[in-house]
Formats: sequence, C-alpha cells, structure tokens
Amino acid sequence: MKRILHAVEAWMDDFKIKNKFYILYILCVLVPLIVTDSAVFSVVMKSEREAREHEMANIANAVAYSISNTVNNAAEIGKSIYTSKYINRFLANTYSDPLDYVVSYQDFFKDTLFESGLGMNNMVITMYADNDTIVNGGKVCNMKEIRGTEVYRYFQDNGLNKGLYFQYDDSRAPSVEPQRRMLFFQKLDFYAENNMEKVLLINIDYSAVNRTLEKMNYDTDVFICQGDKIVLSNGRYSSIGKEFQTFDQTGRVGYCQKLEFYGMDLDIYVMQPKRQLWTEIRKNLPLIGFLIVVNAILPLLLVRGFNRSFTQRISELSKVFETVGGEHLVPISYVRGKDEIGSLMRNYNRMVARTNELIQIVYKNKIKEQEMLVERQNAELLALHSQINPHFLFNALESIRMHSLLKNEYETADMVEKLALMQRQYVEWGNDSVEIRREMEFVRAYLGLQKYRFGERLSYSLEVEEDCLDIKIPKMTVVTFVENACVHGIEAKTAPGWIFVRICQKQKALYLEVEDTGCGMDASQMQELKERMLNASIDMLKDGGRVGIINACLRLKMVFGEQVAFDIEGEQGVGTTVSIRMPL
Repeated sequence: MKRILHAVEAWMDDFKIKNKFYILYILCVLVPLIVTDSAVFSVVMKSEREAREHEMANIANAVAYSISNTVNNAAEIGKSIYTSKYINRFLANTYSDPLDYVVSYQDFFKDTLFESGLGMNNMVITMYADNDTIVNGGKVCNMKEIRGTEVYRYFQDNGLNKGLYFQYDDSRAPSVEPQRRMLFFQKLDFYAENNMEKVLLINIDYSAVNRTLEKMNYDTDVFICQGDKIVLSNGRYSSIGKEFQTFDQTGRVGYCQKLEFYGMDLDIYVMQPKRQLWTEIRKNLPLIGFLIVVNAILPLLLVRGFNRSFTQRISELSKVFETVGGEHLVPISYVRGKDEIGSLMRNYNRMVARTNELIQIVYKNKIKEQEMLVERQNAELLALHSQINPHFLFNALESIRMHSLLKNEYETADMVEKLALMQRQYVEWGNDSVEIRREMEFVRAYLGLQKYRFGERLSYSLEVEEDCLDIKIPKMTVVTFVENACVHGIEAKTAPGWIFVRICQKQKALYLEVEDTGCGMDASQMQELKERMLNASIDMLKDGGRVGIINACLRLKMVFGEQVAFDIEGEQGVGTTVSIRMPL
C-alpha cells in the first residue's frame, strides 16, 4: 500500500500546479456533482413514476366503482322484478282480447310508484313474455320481438341467465338514428309456469354513464374496452351515435385493470397523464441553469483565479531562486498578496537584506505556522466530532435500509427510509421555518409509516395548492396535527378511517386544515382543546397533555402573533377537523 501511495505522490509531483488545480476541480467538484445530481434525478424519476402509477390506479378504481355501481343498480332492479309474484302473474295471465289486456296493463302501471319503487334512474325497462295474448307496446312485449335480436342470441349462445351487453343498434335505421346501448339482460324464470319464457331487458342510459366519466375531470384519457372494442370513454370516443371503435393505443397505456361481472370481462385502460417530468424540468430550466452556474461554472472560475494567483507568483519566485548561485541575491521588485505566497515573497526579500537574521525569522515563523496548523486540525477534529452523534444514527439507519434491500425486504427498507427522514427533521433545528413543500414530505413519510401500522384502517389525502408550496411555516406544524389525528382519532377507532390535509390561500391568508374521520370528541372536550390552543403558553407545556399541539400553536403565535386563528369542529364518533388561518 505504501508503495502505491508513494507512486501516486511521485506521479502527482510531476504535474504542474496549474494542472493539479484542474484535477482537484474535476475530482472534488465536477465528479461528485455529477454523481449526486444523477442520484437525485434517479430518485425524482422514481418518485414521479410511483406517483403517476398511484394516481392512475386511483382513477381506474374510481371508474370501476362508478360502472359497477350503475350495473349493480340495474341488477338490483332485475332482482326485484325477477322475484315479484305480482309482475309474474301479470306476464303469465291469459287475456281474452286486446281490450282486456290494455285495461289490465293500464291498471298494472297506473300506480306511478312502480318505477320509483324499483329505484330506476336513467334506465328504461322492457319485459318480454311468450304470451300471445299480450299486445306489444310500452314496457311489455311478446318474446317474438326479442328472439331474433343480437342481444338475445348473445345470452342464449353463452348460456347466461343475466348479464351486461354493449350494442350499437342500427336495426331500425334510417327511421331511427343508430345509437349505442348499454343493456342488462335477466331471465324471469323464478316462477316457472307452463314453461313460459319471460325475460327482462334494462336499457341503461349510455350518455349518462359517459357524462359521469367526463365529470370526473381526469387530466388523462380513460377507455373501458370489451376485448379490443371501446365501449365507454371520457374522451372523443364516447359519442352515442357512432359505431364502437377499436382500441389501438396500447403503447400509451399507463395502467390496466380487469373488471369482471355478470358474464362480461372489461379492461379499464388509463393513459399516461399529460403531466411528465420533462415538462417540469423545462419549466424550471432557469433555476437549473442558475444551479449549474453556481455549482459548476463559478467553481471553475474560482479555480482559474486561484490558479493564476498561485502559479504566476510561484513562477516569479522560481526565477528569483535561480539567481541564488550568483554573488548577490536578487530581490523581488513587486511583492503582492497577503497570503502564504505573498508572505514568502516578503520573507525572501528580508533574507536578501539580512541572511543570518532571516534564518532565525524563518525558523520561528515555521514553528508558529506548525502550531497554527495543529490548532486548525484540532478545531476541524472537534467539528467532525460534533457531527458524529446525529450522523451516526443516520448512517446506521441507512445501513439497515441497504441490508433490507439486499434481502428483498422492501417494506422494511421503505419504513427505515421514512424513519430516517422524520428523525433528520427532528434533529436538524438550525432553522425553525421550513417550506410547505418540505413539510409535506415529512407528512407523507409519517403517514407512510402509520400506513404500515394500521394497514387498511388508515387512508389519507393531501391537497396543497401549487401557490402554497414555497411558503414558509414553523417546522413540524402540519406533522404535529396529523400525528394528533392518527393517535387520538384513527388509533382509537376500530373501523377504517381517513385523514385529510388541505392547504390553500384565500383572502390574503394561508389556510391549513387537518380532518380525520376518527372517534371524535364531545363538545366540552373540543371547547377545552380550542381554549388551550388559543392560549398556548410555556406553562401549559409543563403541565403535559397534548404537548405537541400546544407546542405547535405556541410557535405559530410566536411567529404570527395574534393574527393566527385556531378553530376545531367535529362530532363524537364521526371525526374532528382542526383549522388554522395564518397571514401570508
């Protein structure tokens, strides 16, 4: 090892000082900058990708819920008709003549509670029965009207008693405009009388379903496909009067979810959102350019300046020392600079004037310089010692996280990473104010840890307006109220709960709201907590009881004075909402 070090030192000694400065710049500034920025960029890319995937999964779940809810409503209507003796008796009855049927039909449907009792909403029902005494029209028709249709053949060929079917109906064109239909089919064979075939057909309002998808206001396209046929969409493929189109955008699919019910397999495709990381990078190009100038170009200019300051004066010294072999030492005509090189030049001039005396001066200066060097090294060592305590913990947590990753224990690694982020926030108190953007990172880390603890019992939603992200607030403010919502709200409730965090600007003020659907509290408890928040003081911290909230309120009052306002609302067994208004 010593041979290698000596060889490297000897190799470095052959370089000019000018080149050594550039090597120092490359190895100590440029390379670490590239490595660090690459790591940060990789983390940002991964975070953005995970955020997009999570967002697209939520979109797919919401769409699946909306469609399932609509179809399940139709299925419930079908079940009510399927088990109704009253309806079965009406369909199976033999009527003496058309007039007898019409009178019976009017008596049957004259009660307007028929449709409202079945809970029909934007749906049209038609019942078919193999009864020749029935006159076609209205909500009841003979089976002959449906047996030759596409939807009837589909359910017969697949042996289905009920199910969902999408159809582009152009059978009555051109007298009736062709249009898409969303149909629910149900055989009415609960009461088997005379082997009479009876079926129910519910026409779900296709336009209403599409409008529901459009009102969700997603910033990306969503396609619901049966095979390669687009049956529903929130975009330009949702026109009711056009034939179903083929899905040919598999390359843009960001998320896919299967939906299976009532004999039909559907695929929900969520396209990649328009918001991309490169768009954000282009938007922040001025800031990126500024950072490049500060982190790369400015150090290069400084290196060039140091280089000229060192090499030019050292070259002058080198030329002067070449004259040492002569009878007279040549003094330096122009001495400049107050650094070591300038001091050396001045000391050289003194040596020229008084050689013997200069030896003593140089010796003493050398001893003093060594003492200063030792003192400086001791100071640097103490500074390093002061950093060991907190960073030892962070390094230990990082070692545990890397060990977990090597063992494919990704959940443990994620929990350790979030814990390190929270612990660093608790340790680094150089500045009590922090940007909301940074504060929300701690909130996500905390809720992520609590999510591992509570599982499906805890869900959360974070809504922060873009204009609020760079506003500074006292550190740990939002985290404290979120922690209180978890501990006193969600933890005490066995049923699943939500935590909502909302931050916005209104009327030149910053509004912070933390809501939970936990166990809540009664009116007296809320009033007592509100008074403690309004009158937060050091003495209250000594008394204990919700110390975190009192601490946060006290620091907010120290920053904003009496302009900060607190409010708390809620209901026992329902949840609690804490609201804070701060001046901008």
